[in-house]
Amino acid sequence: MQAWLGAFLFTQLVEVPIYALALRGRWAVRVGVAFAASLITHPFVWFGFPYVGRALHSGYWVTVAVAELFAITVEALFLHRLGLRKAWPWATVANVTSASLGLLSRYLIGFP
Repeated sequence: MQAWLGAFLFTQLVEVPIYALALRGRWAVRVGVAFAASLITHPFVWFGFPYVGRALHSGYWVTVAVAELFAITVEALFLHRLGLRKAWPWATVANVTSASLGLLSRYLIGFP
């Protein structure tokens, strides 16, 4: 659980500012919506997709790619429903950035 919390907070530190830039309205609402986007997907990506990958006999990188596509899709749909134009590109940028920085950080310093 501690590993998940570290990864979740890392994800939020990367994705919230990206989504907050994309959204309109009061800053507190933008931050809340941005936080909610990955709050919806992160537990599934972290806890669910490893089981799916093993069940399907997928390798690590295939599982990561499918999990990130899931996160991008769900977050884009969520943000689109809330009125964000170009939700798909924003979700792609946010998730590719957080996944890339997360993997790089894990490689360089072992976190998250």
